Amino acid sequence: MTLPTTLVSFPAGTVHGEAAILAVHRLADGRPAVITAETPFHPLDHTWPDQPADHGTLTLDGVEHPVVDCLTGALGPDGGEVLVGADIPVRRGDEEWSWLVLHVLPLSSAATLGDDDAVARTAGLQVDAGRRGLLSAAHSGCHLLALALNEALAPRWRKDPGRSDAFGNPDFDSLAMASSVMDTEASTDTYRLGKSLRKKGFTAEATEDFPALAEALPAVAEAVNQRLAAWVAADAPVRIEVPGPELTARRRWQCELPAGPAEIFCGGTHLHHLGELAELRTELTLSEDGSELVAVTRPKRA
Repeated sequence: MTLPTTLVSFPAGTVHGEAAILAVHRLADGRPAVITAETPFHPLDHTWPDQPADHGTLTLDGVEHPVVDCLTGALGPDGGEVLVGADIPVRRGDEEWSWLVLHVLPLSSAATLGDDDAVARTAGLQVDAGRRGLLSAAHSGCHLLALALNEALAPRWRKDPGRSDAFGNPDFDSLAMASSVMDTEASTDTYRLGKSLRKKGFTAEATEDFPALAEALPAVAEAVNQRLAAWVAADAPVRIEVPGPELTARRRWQCELPAGPAEIFCGGTHLHHLGELAELRTELTLSEDGSELVAVTRPKRA
């Protein structure tokens, strides 16, 4: 079996469409996973699973099937079985492989769908737009938090770590990032403040210029939240730069902030402008031993 890489329209904010069914893959638990030529659905990225998959419906012959999950799959150059998630043995985007969006249906849909009968027919695809909007708000908020936090922590670098963000601040977010997870209410970013970060020049200890990070954390959070509020008030436009329609295209989040354009590589979905938010605030928490900083950033829709 050979399949082309799935073409995706979610970077533009699309939430519905029609597409030919190319194959139906059965997951280990028996659930059917429908592969279409193109899709508006955003799948879970198996290498950096920060944004949850879109949910919605797939309609075939007038029958609506709930899409309860959406996964990234891959098919090798020699064909064979579609591999999913951790079973994929190559780096994301390997040009010799086909990269696929799998629309996962409940086991109850298997009988009415018919694996072979569904192939080459056209399916209607509808993303849950409300859920998508909440995830997009959380993802845009995550990127804004990164930039604001970089700015607030910039004085704590003793030397240039060799990586800066769009505004020339040391990129604490990418250098210290341990994990980033979004849900429909918030984004949660966890940062490691260990030896490797200290070697790069970051200090959480007190100096002549500022108190220890544990003591300064309320002031850091206030500075971050003031910056976030100003950006939301500016109603900056947001867009995704898309070099191609393929699932594996290297896309970039761009936001025209008052201080200038910001850009971050990103494969998720986002708001169209920051005026879609009424508020964006973060809460910062430092672990007792000072080794971990957690930022929980909550967007409120306008």
